Amino acid sequence: MAQKKYLQSKLTQFLREDKIQLWKPPYTDENKEVGLALKDLAKKYSNKLECCENEVEKIMEEIRCKAIERGTGNEHYKTTGIATIEVFLPARLKKDRKNLLETHLHITGRELRSKIAETFGFQENYIKIVINKKQLQLGETLTEQGVAHNVKAMVLELRQSEEDARRHFQVEEGKQNEARLEERRIQRTRRGLEILAERAEMVVDPEATPYLDIANQTGRSIRIPPSERKALMLAMGYHEKGRAFLKRKEYGIALPCLLDADKYFCECCRELLDTVDNYAVLQLDIVWCYFRLGQLECLDDAEKKLKLAQECFKKCYGENHQRLVHIKGNCGKEKVLFLRLYLLQGIRNYHSGNGEEAYEYLNKACQLFKELYIDPSKVHNLMQLGFSAQEARLGLRACDGNVDHAAVHITNRREELDQIKKEEREKKRRRLENINHLKGMGYSTRAAKQALHQAGGNLEEAQKILLRNPQMWWLNDSAPESNSRQHSPSRENIDQLVYMGFDAVAAKAALRVFRGNVQLAAQTLVHNGGRLPPDLQLSAEDSSSTPSTSPSDSAGTSSASTDEDMETEAVNEILEDIPEHEEDYLDSTLEDEEIIIAEYLSYVENIKAAKKN
Repeated sequence: MAQKKYLQSKLTQFLREDKIQLWKPPYTDENKEVGLALKDLAKKYSNKLECCENEVEKIMEEIRCKAIERGTGNEHYKTTGIATIEVFLPARLKKDRKNLLETHLHITGRELRSKIAETFGFQENYIKIVINKKQLQLGETLTEQGVAHNVKAMVLELRQSEEDARRHFQVEEGKQNEARLEERRIQRTRRGLEILAERAEMVVDPEATPYLDIANQTGRSIRIPPSERKALMLAMGYHEKGRAFLKRKEYGIALPCLLDADKYFCECCRELLDTVDNYAVLQLDIVWCYFRLGQLECLDDAEKKLKLAQECFKKCYGENHQRLVHIKGNCGKEKVLFLRLYLLQGIRNYHSGNGEEAYEYLNKACQLFKELYIDPSKVHNLMQLGFSAQEARLGLRACDGNVDHAAVHITNRREELDQIKKEEREKKRRRLENINHLKGMGYSTRAAKQALHQAGGNLEEAQKILLRNPQMWWLNDSAPESNSRQHSPSRENIDQLVYMGFDAVAAKAALRVFRGNVQLAAQTLVHNGGRLPPDLQLSAEDSSSTPSTSPSDSAGTSSASTDEDMETEAVNEILEDIPEHEEDYLDSTLEDEEIIIAEYLSYVENIKAAKKN
């Protein structure tokens, strides 16, 4: 299959260079049948390529027929408005994986999915469609999603083959359940990531409440502008989830996660993306996923993505990795990323008919593999010292395979991370102290958190913010129904404020708003010239009427509890797939890469041998 794609690309190059249009005479007659001139052309190109004439003629006929189909489709689209979509089916369908489907573009994504399922024998709830490197949105029309005539659509299955499932009813039922579970898993992934991203800046107790954080190459947390933070959190969260599926070789489920990560990364500014290598690694993972799905031709911009990854690495690591060596002291572990980059560049060039460029990149990947290969006995020796297999691989690559140096490197890295964690815990402890200080003044936990967040952690500035914005006091931790806003101030507290010089009516209203908290009431009245701000005056009026309790309150509590359980489940699923080791993305056994390098090197070497003969 790979050799055939190479020949197709090479012949397409020749046709383009010679400005030959196979769909026109003398290669196609008036009945759109093949002309005699095609045989002569096939002979010319087979001599040029030094390969079988019959094989070249067969491939050229396929190119000619496809060109005629495309031309017919173009004319049909112009006259009827019915577009043609090239549908790429899953790898398990060995034959006819590329198919044409006609459709109007005003239909919804759900209708197109249904049409694809009916035409090609899928169950529509168990497939996903990827067009223009994005998941097809079921509720939007094709036009709204930028789907055009002659676009490529890739079908991803959420379960195994129909043939296996049809063998027995119970197997079919099991596969259906499996697909439903996969769909629910994807939905929970989305919700879990949103929850963790929202929590990141507003968590009170970091030890008890899980959330997502972003660290630099040394392991220290990075402060991200609020406008960028959520998008970056979601992007990195989806990327980690996609990588977890990649490790399990669940490429069909991994790809939607990776494409979602790409979408959110695109919402971040370029300056931010240039400071971390995540975006570059994501580009590699997307191209790798398409390749493993056998659908590399669906990715029109594979070359662009690989070039983008190379540029990002250069900006992040520096020219010849100087910046990386300055920060980490070595670049051995990151070379794994370059191995995959060169491998994918070699594969892409091969499939594009560029044999010499393919050989150059594949040879680079091969040389790096030899450099990064790790003797299993060395890994075993380090594991005997109490290190994990992952730590051993990363340590050995950082120290050029020296076991003693690797042991020291791993130990030092553990100590560095322990120190960083200790510093981070101290920062969080001080933040918790500040929150408790503000709570002691009568503010809710939520109000204290928000004020400290706005003040950049400065306690004095947070107090000023709360004084300038007394309505923040209403940012309560409990549900609105449980807030006893109908508090009736005591005569003693009113007299205390009057003794301070405040008007009795204003004192009573302030105490009503702040539920009897004399200190907050006094501070607010002082700050506002003895009166309540207009927005708090309304709150005082509202609080004078006691809200009624309905039977639905208890039902609401039960519903809230169920929602909370579902959110906890969604968050836990995300946390399970986030690796403990901060350099997990650099760890690879390189077993798959070794096989693929050998396979594609044999292809290009066969081409070179044929030319010599």
